[in-house]
Amino acid sequence: MNDDLLESAVEFAENPEARCPCVLLLDVSGSMRGAPVDALNQGIRAFKEDLSKDSLASRRVEVALVAFHNEIEVHNDFCTIDNFEPPNLVAGGLTHMGTAVIKALDMIAARKSLYKTNGISYYRPWVFLITDGAPQGENPEFFEEAVRRVHDDESNKRVAFFGVGVEGADMASLARLCVRAPVKLNGLDFVEMFVWLSKSAGAVAASKVDDMVALPPPGWGTV
Repeated sequence: MNDDLLESAVEFAENPEARCPCVLLLDVSGSMRGAPVDALNQGIRAFKEDLSKDSLASRRVEVALVAFHNEIEVHNDFCTIDNFEPPNLVAGGLTHMGTAVIKALDMIAARKSLYKTNGISYYRPWVFLITDGAPQGENPEFFEEAVRRVHDDESNKRVAFFGVGVEGADMASLARLCVRAPVKLNGLDFVEMFVWLSKSAGAVAASKVDDMVALPPPGWGTV
């Protein structure tokens, strides 16, 4: 058994709770420079602070954070909130959105395989994509592949994919990518959005694995 598998086996033995995996997929391309990325960083810190107050969600919700521009950067692989370290994201570069979405879906598939190996039940994984633009600077086929993957995974209940557009986002591209209607963020209200995400993840984590949970309306944005 390699070190990663051994570490996971120990982690799941110590905490055998069902898991609710969530990928934060965050656009840090050049147009996010300045106030937008500062507000995004503040929101991520608020997410950790709020989720940490929920003792059950702290054991069940696993967060991974992937930032993307020209590169796809995994700042945090899946971990419970006590081990989640909010990074200080810096913006720059183009928007390799399709590549980033594919990476997130691949990470979820690998994580679910690990749950199964260790006998851990899990809730439907979430991907929470936040962008202020459109796919840019990558082979267009990557975005088309991302659209196919998201729709296939949604229809087979393998993932719940949420798209959030910041001011300037190409909402038409987001609508093509997402099965659910994407939400347009009110200004730079990232803190309220991430607190909503924390409460929603907590509500799911408190339910039975196969239950349908009605999420609160997103007061931080418009559909």
